[in-house]
Amino acid sequence: MEPFKTTREIPAEIDEVFAAFSNADRLERWWGPAGFTNTFHICEFEPGGRWSFTMHSPNGGNPKNEIIFETIDAPQKIVIRHISLPLYRLTIDLTPSISGTTVSWSQQFDDDDVARRIEKIVRPANEQNLDRLTAEVIRQS
Repeated sequence: MEPFKTTREIPAEIDEVFAAFSNADRLERWWGPAGFTNTFHICEFEPGGRWSFTMHSPNGGNPKNEIIFETIDAPQKIVIRHISLPLYRLTIDLTPSISGTTVSWSQQFDDDDVARRIEKIVRPANEQNLDRLTAEVIRQS
């Protein structure tokens, strides 16, 4: 199955957008779909670094997430590998644009059947995640 892809224009310089990822306090504020909050346990923002956190959903669920930062090419690229279920790789490319920064988000699940089953959740959740990133960047600008 093809990766889930989306893009977003954020009216801020690339370094400002990258800072919303690289600063753990900021990342904790915006990461996840609308209504979710996070408790970060470890956030080693470096290639090979661990990122362990609990997401708190509005319906009371508390899924645990284990991630490895595979690639960090500041300020253009971040690749994370989700090593707790469901397994996926998320590639985030940041590109300067006339209006600020284009964020390209590509999420590839390891298991196509899993991807098909959760597609109706993942697509809007990714858009909500980018909404929250945009709000965080604008708030700090």
